[in-house]
Amino acid sequence: MEERKNQCCKLWFPDRSLQEAADSMIYLDNAATTYRKPEAVYQSIDMVNRCLSVNAGRGSYQLARIATQGLEDLRERLKKLIKGEQDTEVVFSGSATLALNQIIGGLDLCKHTKVYVSPFVHNAVARPLVNAQEKCGFQIQKLPLTVDKSHPEIDLEKTEYLFRREIPDYVFLSHVSNVTGYVLPIEKITAMAKEISKGRTKVIIDGAQGLGLIPVDYKKVPFDGYVFAGHKTLYAPFGIAGFYKRKDLKLSHFLAGGTGSDSLDTSMKKKGYEPGSPNISAIAGLYEALNFIEETRVENILAREHHLVEKLAQGLKEIDGITVYVPDSIETRSGMVSFVAEGIRSDEFGSILDEDFHIAVRTGYHCAPWIHECLGDMDYGGCVRVSVSYFTTEEEIDRFLDAVREIMEG
Repeated sequence: MEERKNQCCKLWFPDRSLQEAADSMIYLDNAATTYRKPEAVYQSIDMVNRCLSVNAGRGSYQLARIATQGLEDLRERLKKLIKGEQDTEVVFSGSATLALNQIIGGLDLCKHTKVYVSPFVHNAVARPLVNAQEKCGFQIQKLPLTVDKSHPEIDLEKTEYLFRREIPDYVFLSHVSNVTGYVLPIEKITAMAKEISKGRTKVIIDGAQGLGLIPVDYKKVPFDGYVFAGHKTLYAPFGIAGFYKRKDLKLSHFLAGGTGSDSLDTSMKKKGYEPGSPNISAIAGLYEALNFIEETRVENILAREHHLVEKLAQGLKEIDGITVYVPDSIETRSGMVSFVAEGIRSDEFGSILDEDFHIAVRTGYHCAPWIHECLGDMDYGGCVRVSVSYFTTEEEIDRFLDAVREIMEG
């Protein structure tokens, strides 16, 4: 078995082990996926793969019943996380992108639909909306931003004016920008839209960068849909994501297939929104990740990331030639900072960090095209994004800042 494992690793790193490669790297791309997970998450995935890798919701035998119970327990725990036990449903999917396609593909959109969207949204929102727009012909109105290009934010006064001029049918928001780390005022925007429309507006929030890091209270933010991604701020593995759905939100079925129930009926009506076999090992990983989040507490995770990001942002601002994109207020920050370096394209900067310093960051446009129009970083090929997690150390931040200084000093 050990020989087989080593042979597998050689496919990736002929000259060293996969573990050695991982241990030598400073990982600062946590906005893409939190790379270091709690140890119990790894252990639970391994245990379920070995002992409980059966189809949940499909069989009546003991292991299938145990798997099904675990899945339903996770559903309830997620509702409890946002205090939405009475008013929301949880729908699981394989990724946040798939979940957003399910929501947007299931909405009643036509050429007269009024759609407003935050310029911070990821392409997982933008592209399904544009696809629907090409079919239906409705207009997509971007919410207005403040004028400061180093830390653009939603202009609430202008937003209210737009909502009153043309009442929105749908508003799509990112909870957290995956480019600047800006935490959007989703409570204020949701309340504004609901008040002006007398409750008619549907608010859909992409919370892939938020849930598990930023406190969410459904009683304060009565959204209609909220998407989450297990592998990001929830510290779970790939393959488990989904969305909270307000119970009275009507969605047509964008996906169809086997559900393990009423199999003689080929209609998806009344069959739910989860066709296909559940990823039970990833579900177990998310279940264990929630233990970590509940024990550590969301507020403490956010406080640690705020501390690291403050150190990171301040250090970058002190380096000549670096332009930093980060919100001014700590209350509107999450766990990332982006920047550009004078005279160096962002992809080149990232390659130098990787090859010379073994530091992993993300460069480019981060699948969020509209916000880069505001940042004006096209000449740099986008920006360099540095994102931390609860497990990032201050020493790693210091080594990153030293590397940036060395690069800029030539």
